[in-house]
Amino acid sequence: MTDVSPVVLDGALARTAHRRTRVGLVSGGLGAYWPQFPGLLDQLRESTRHVTGRFEEMDCEVVDAGFISDPQEAAEAAEQLRKADCDIVVTFLTTYLTASMVLPIAQRTHTPVLVIDLQPTEAMDHPNTDTGQWLAYCGQCPLPEVANVFRRSGIPFRSVSGHLHDGNAWNRIRRWISAARVRGAMRHGRHGLMGHLYPGMLDVSTDMTLVSTQFGGHLEVLEFDDLRVRVAAVTDVEATERVALARRVFTLDDSVDEGDLAWAARVSVGLDRLVDDFELDSLAYYHRGLEGEIHERLGAGMILGASLLTARGIPMAGEYELRTSLAMLIADTIGVGGSFTELQALNFRDRVVEMGHDGPAHLAISAKDPLLRGLGVYHGKRGWGVSVEFDVRHGPVTTFGVGQEADGTFTFIVSEGEVVPGPLLEIGNTTSRVDFGFDPGEWTDAWSATGIGHHWTLCTGHRAKDFKAAADLLGIPFRTVTGPNDL
Repeated sequence: MTDVSPVVLDGALARTAHRRTRVGLVSGGLGAYWPQFPGLLDQLRESTRHVTGRFEEMDCEVVDAGFISDPQEAAEAAEQLRKADCDIVVTFLTTYLTASMVLPIAQRTHTPVLVIDLQPTEAMDHPNTDTGQWLAYCGQCPLPEVANVFRRSGIPFRSVSGHLHDGNAWNRIRRWISAARVRGAMRHGRHGLMGHLYPGMLDVSTDMTLVSTQFGGHLEVLEFDDLRVRVAAVTDVEATERVALARRVFTLDDSVDEGDLAWAARVSVGLDRLVDDFELDSLAYYHRGLEGEIHERLGAGMILGASLLTARGIPMAGEYELRTSLAMLIADTIGVGGSFTELQALNFRDRVVEMGHDGPAHLAISAKDPLLRGLGVYHGKRGWGVSVEFDVRHGPVTTFGVGQEADGTFTFIVSEGEVVPGPLLEIGNTTSRVDFGFDPGEWTDAWSATGIGHHWTLCTGHRAKDFKAAADLLGIPFRTVTGPNDL
């Protein structure tokens, strides 16, 4: 389920296709039952086919290692799944089996394992249930056994118990599949860094090696000259078409200068080529520039193209904010948008935190048609041009950022609130009024105390559980701010 709305973009932008989530599936039960209770194995295999179909409906690539009945078959399934390089392995306990049939799968695949037990219906028909029929309902029986062995083996344990048509169980399973999608995006992602750190922003500085060692993926170091040569190659026809796209997607304020819009359109086309040529899944950028030279003009012309790419599922963050561009990618992978954000002001009268940012935004989660405003100066940055102004869709939201500890460990940090209507800035920035349910000053203190940097991403919906699941699969510590006592 996604909160990213293509309606906001009026069909003008197509989402970029990404790698499908690869789910390994192995189902099993105790082989001693099959000769004792004819028909039981067929029933359990039918349940497995149902589970496979549900994963395929989630647009997963399912690697089915088959139905196992003993430790030898479990070892064969583990080897198949090891070679498949899955994002998550799901072990379906269809009935009782021994932990010796599950442990090698967790040990040898080197992949996070989700254990599920889904009985056929919500309850047995007790008067008409014999021993063979009952065994189809006892998939939860070995769950404590498996959990105990995982704990003693130092293997993270996670499970979902329910029945085949249990909406709550499938919502929980879907959360783990979403987390696996994040794991896949991070392991296989290509993340660009273009330009240099905004001078003095010590919190933004991020060790690229730690990104690859903790998340996986590749960091591509780019120069603004990589963009310069591509912008220079943009034709007048291409630039005109991009201006027309901007007019379809945005409402243009009277302050927009046609020359600045034409330049932003040209940079946007060049940015698309940069992303394609380097196969980027995200990009963080900044260049200070000087006295209107070409690199300053490129940096100032990024906002239109970066916002369009973010809406397509390739997030862009300014100020060289690598951890936030990664957070934006994680949020977009989950399907909840993720727009570049920082604190702007506190409104103690209305008890809201006003947050947003200048520069790129996730257009697909805008409350209404986003606005392009012309600016003669970018505060704190060199250059001038067009900037995006919008308010994130009203209703439940989650702030999400990637923090970093003294030992280099990354952390996932979230807080759930609600975007509410009210007066907004009209200065070419994104701005949203977020009510966290308690004093905005106390929220700001608690949020800052988590170790978050001064940038994060604003996402639609209450998504703490989704981000917690993603943190679990990535082995990342998780923190949440729910009240003033979280200081």
